Amino acid sequence: MQLVCLDLEGVLVPEIWIEFSNRTGIPELRRTTRDEPDYDKLMKYRLDILAEHKLGLPDIQKVIAAMGPMPGAKGLLDDLRKQFQVVILSDTFYEFAMPLMEQLGMPTLFCHKLEADATGLLVNYHLRMPNQKAEAVQRFKQLNFKVIAAGDSYNDTAMLSEAHAGILFHPPENVIREFPQFPVTMNYAELKSEILKASKKIGEE
Repeated sequence: MQLVCLDLEGVLVPEIWIEFSNRTGIPELRRTTRDEPDYDKLMKYRLDILAEHKLGLPDIQKVIAAMGPMPGAKGLLDDLRKQFQVVILSDTFYEFAMPLMEQLGMPTLFCHKLEADATGLLVNYHLRMPNQKAEAVQRFKQLNFKVIAAGDSYNDTAMLSEAHAGILFHPPENVIREFPQFPVTMNYAELKSEILKASKKIGEE
């Protein structure tokens, strides 16, 4: 049995924090792990900014729901789910992602959790586990799945390396240079073609 694992942000939906920053006009929320490699420090910074602007979870979900998936993302998922088990592995949060999941036909999503107070303000976040994308692929392999994984960025490369076949989707140039072992795809037609090619190859192994 073959299983396809896809990253969410940058593959099926826009980068949520950057898009949220654009839509709310709060430039501080554009800060990412490229600017602050300490994820705990970054998330606490983000939660402080949200509190300062009195943005609660309902406000955030309303903005995210208006973003919508990338054009063609649902069609890609629908096609892949006819042939494979598909799991979305993401470092986003269920509370952010669910409005977008509804628009994608509710695919299976593994990510993290946010904690809100009684007024809806976000007060904390909880990682499901460290390095959860690669760990999930490792567990799927232990269940005798052949895994094909696709992602767009540096934080996906451990997942791609752990899978039987890893594919980059519209990655930045530095990732292409640093990880030449992964095929590069720039649109959904190329990604689907590469997944089918990988499926045939690992099916013959």
